[in-house]
Amino acid sequence: MSNPILIDPLAFARDGASLQNERPVATLAERVHELLASDAGVVKFEVEGFQDRLLRPSLRYRLSATLSVECQRCLTPMPFELDAGGVITLFSREDKLEAAVEADDELDAILAEETFDVIALIEDEIIMGLPLSLMHDDCDTEELKRAKADKPNPFAVLAVLKQSKS
Repeated sequence: MSNPILIDPLAFARDGASLQNERPVATLAERVHELLASDAGVVKFEVEGFQDRLLRPSLRYRLSATLSVECQRCLTPMPFELDAGGVITLFSREDKLEAAVEADDELDAILAEETFDVIALIEDEIIMGLPLSLMHDDCDTEELKRAKADKPNPFAVLAVLKQSKS
């Protein structure tokens, strides 16, 4: 499991604090590793505290990484560039959080606790940022070439059927 980076989110936002860091993919939680072909690479991230236009405490985050994922067609590792980010608005009362989310369905908001794990946020963003089915543009494995060669072209089969009926 990864070592957390804990912050007091309300103080971090109020003070306009910022954090830039990077972590080897190998140090992230198992839930991330389950989705990757290898644990190679580094995730770079930054978090900045601020107050939004309604003076609500908020966190802006950004991350980038080149991850190794498995091609779903040829089952070999391939690189995937992830560049993600967003803003989380913090609330200290649940009723205010619910009202804000109801008023703005695009608002990404949480109930602020005493500590907030930045690494857990980064791991969540990696998980949500990975497409369900990644594939090379063109797989050049021998097994795939043989499989394609063994299959008749469905349009050629249809053409033959149409000719035999005429």
